[in-house]
Amino acid sequence: MRRIYFDYAASTPVDPEVLKEINSNLRNNFGNPGSLHYFGQTAMATVDKSREAIAKAIGAEFREIVFTGSATEANNMALRGAVKFFSVNAPAGYFPRQAVFGRKTLPLRIIVSSIEHESILETARDLGKEGIEVIYLPVDKNGVVDLKKLEKSLNERTILVSVMYANNETGVIQPIAEIAEIIKKFKEKKYPKPCTLNPTPYFHTDAVQAFQFLDCLPAGDVPKGHDINNVGVDLMTLSAHKIYGPKGIGALYVRNLQPTTYNLQPIITGGKQEFGLRSGTENIAAIAGFAKAIELADKKRQKEKKRIFLLSQYFFKEIKKIVPSAQLNAAQAERLPNILNINFIGYDAESLLIKFDLNGIAVSRGSACMTRSSQSSYVLKEMGLSEDQQRSSLRFSFGRFTTGEEMSIALKIIKKILK
Repeated sequence: MRRIYFDYAASTPVDPEVLKEINSNLRNNFGNPGSLHYFGQTAMATVDKSREAIAKAIGAEFREIVFTGSATEANNMALRGAVKFFSVNAPAGYFPRQAVFGRKTLPLRIIVSSIEHESILETARDLGKEGIEVIYLPVDKNGVVDLKKLEKSLNERTILVSVMYANNETGVIQPIAEIAEIIKKFKEKKYPKPCTLNPTPYFHTDAVQAFQFLDCLPAGDVPKGHDINNVGVDLMTLSAHKIYGPKGIGALYVRNLQPTTYNLQPIITGGKQEFGLRSGTENIAAIAGFAKAIELADKKRQKEKKRIFLLSQYFFKEIKKIVPSAQLNAAQAERLPNILNINFIGYDAESLLIKFDLNGIAVSRGSACMTRSSQSSYVLKEMGLSEDQQRSSLRFSFGRFTTGEEMSIALKIIKKILK
């Protein structure tokens, strides 16, 4: 039986060019980057070369890229690292965790959207148990965050705002540039005089789904190529296995990362690798594969964006012929071209998923991290969909190796199952 993979938002196959890079380093580059001999220095050179390539792809500085074991770890580093800094080591000009404002002692505040990946939401909940105030931004019926709520939620105790670039279940693209502008204006009001330190709140975005299709740029005239400084974020999460690289490697972009000027504390301590922010011997092969995946994604972005968009449009048009009542969730929002979250009204999504899989088609109900849970999608719930609508929705996500032929075969199978 032919297997057809329509779950690229969960994970992507490793690109042959990336696999070649990984295998070459597994065979020939086994030294510990911390060692001073030839083998160690060769390994460190690979790490440096890869860091430079990733930094160049987003217009960042070499030192602003911190490798992690996953995007989940990078998200944890952003949230926990900021809270830890302000809880323990805040220098003059900043406030400690339980700061005195007027006559009241109030906790630090972080703001996250209500549709973030679990690695953000669970971390925020955990920090809430530790005494941090957490504000969850609601979304509208199309899954776009409430900017007015964000403006109202910013105050002098806010140390971090985290809003994902594009949602992993619906593909909805968030107004990152507008959010950055709101935060910038708040900072200008909060710090009217030039500030030598990086003023709070920091702005973090999880860009693991967005990177392969979107430039890290806001609207407007920008220099040719990528430039992370135009996005307005202070922290950005990237992942290799979402862009045809290996699993087990991610990265956090950290604006102006310098030992004395950037305010993050490590959450994994030990040998002080990664500029002291993330201890642990570097995974050379995975890092090299990550850099290659970034390079290929950068090169193929525009062509793939157009190709996948046309395939997605065709697929949903044909689904509507099979099930005229089918609806596209978040249809009115700006979305990534590769994700279709379809509501098969009158059908049970879990039953459909099993039937599709038994016939060789791999799809999902939403985030892979929550797939084994019987709960409905919290993302669709936050968008206002009813329980029945949530339970009848499936996510189809396409990618670099998806073909029109695959779609035609899959549509015939789906028609047979649904009819």
